[in-house]
Amino acid sequence: MGRIMDQKALADVRGLLGNEPRSRDMLIEHLHKIQDHYHHISNRHILALSMEMNLPMTEVYETATFYHHFDVIKEREIPPPALTVRVCDSLTCEMFGARQLIEKLNSNKNAEVRIQPVPCVGRCHAAPVAVVGTNPVENADMGKITAAISNKKIEAEIPSCITYKQYRKNAGYQILADCVHGKHAREDIIKLLEDSNLRGLGGAGFPTGKKWRVLREQPKPRLIAINIDEGEPGTFKDRYYLERDPHRFIEGTLIAHWAIEADAVYIYLRDEYAGCRKLLEQELAALKRDPPCALPPIYLRRGAGAYICGEESAMIESIEGKRGMPRLRPPYVAQVGLFGRPTLEQNMETMHWVRDLIEKGTEWFTSHGRHGRKGLRSFSVSGRVQKPGVYLAPAGITMLELIDEYCGGMLSGHKFYGYFPGGASGGILPAELGNVPLDFDTLQPYGCFIGSAAIIVLSNKDSARAMALNAMRFFEDESCGQCTPCRVGTAKAVKLMEQNEWDQSLLEELSQAMADASICGLGQAAPNPLRCAIKYFPGEFE
Repeated sequence: MGRIMDQKALADVRGLLGNEPRSRDMLIEHLHKIQDHYHHISNRHILALSMEMNLPMTEVYETATFYHHFDVIKEREIPPPALTVRVCDSLTCEMFGARQLIEKLNSNKNAEVRIQPVPCVGRCHAAPVAVVGTNPVENADMGKITAAISNKKIEAEIPSCITYKQYRKNAGYQILADCVHGKHAREDIIKLLEDSNLRGLGGAGFPTGKKWRVLREQPKPRLIAINIDEGEPGTFKDRYYLERDPHRFIEGTLIAHWAIEADAVYIYLRDEYAGCRKLLEQELAALKRDPPCALPPIYLRRGAGAYICGEESAMIESIEGKRGMPRLRPPYVAQVGLFGRPTLEQNMETMHWVRDLIEKGTEWFTSHGRHGRKGLRSFSVSGRVQKPGVYLAPAGITMLELIDEYCGGMLSGHKFYGYFPGGASGGILPAELGNVPLDFDTLQPYGCFIGSAAIIVLSNKDSARAMALNAMRFFEDESCGQCTPCRVGTAKAVKLMEQNEWDQSLLEELSQAMADASICGLGQAAPNPLRCAIKYFPGEFE
């Protein structure tokens, strides 16, 4: 077809876009409209969209092919089936039989259904997990998946949550209104956050109050970007809070908007959370219909299946409608962020606690904690425990305490063997280190970090070596490819780790190069699981 415009494709694209803006930052949103309608994106669609948005065709093509959830096909290629069943094959799901489930599904192939192994979908507590269309099937097996397909349960349902009306009845948005109407001073709120020592809960742990103060010092106009990409294998806490009490984080975000005097708010939600997207659309509409005070523009933006977009600058690139590739720093996003403006980037859960901190005070938050640590942490716990799930526990709690006091102990017939304290990138520790306090800065001496507090519990029936390989395959697949140490390093590491005998000296040399020279945290942290497997589980290599 070359560059000859297909007039029907152009008319179809115009119909799908309707009156939506054709600005560059809407490219990913418009690609979703085509993907959702046709279940693929053809070259005709790309050419039509590039013409409609006045963009080079190469930019549209490069963006579409960067993201996992866009099926770009060439002319004369057969489009994929309308229905895709995605089966998570990341850490916890592999532990609970995802690979065998994928094999069974492939051996019973239906020409009208595509089976696709995918990385973590944020439901690790109910492994293995499949997503039929956009409908998540927890504790999945052949029977449940077949039933969902047969009954055409292929759309995600809106979770039952505290609605806007219910939230307002329980003093919701009162603090925001008080802030806007002058009952609180901006300096007092920022000082309160600094005193609370609340840190960013997306993984990096940067002090929240300090970040707000830095933004206050930047020139206007300023923006806010809320990160709900949550792609780290083992993490599902943001989804847990979002499905239950969405307005709590929205109010915290709007308080932040007031405190730093920002112009607008952008919420970036991972595409795997289709039910949450419907929920947010519903609740934001309710908020805008009956606002408690003047509201800024609030934009909900949809990810497209790219773990790298959990990195703040990659997320900002994605919101701008581009490939999600991390930026070189400096400048930092607080200085030059979204659309070149100073941007406050925060994880959703961080904003979830802002209202509680203002209502209850810093002493309420800092009165919690164990083993010399202060505060509360939300732990996403999955793996070989009786009661996996999200648990709000004192900062500094140990792994052994968390298993015994919150998770009901280990599964019957399983003995505690080791754990990931911070998802796939956080490393692996052995049971002998189950008494290390779990908090920011406590795990670095052991070559690990807590990150978003994604705990994956291993038993004597699991292999740290196999889990490290699973993690490295994930990083290889999710590397954006921008820098050589990460792109080539993860691929080379996988090949070395697939051998019966690991070349440990070569793997260490490779790990050091990745950690030292990668642009962002993906490549820098990717070696953590393999290094920990070698260091703490030597018996698996004898």
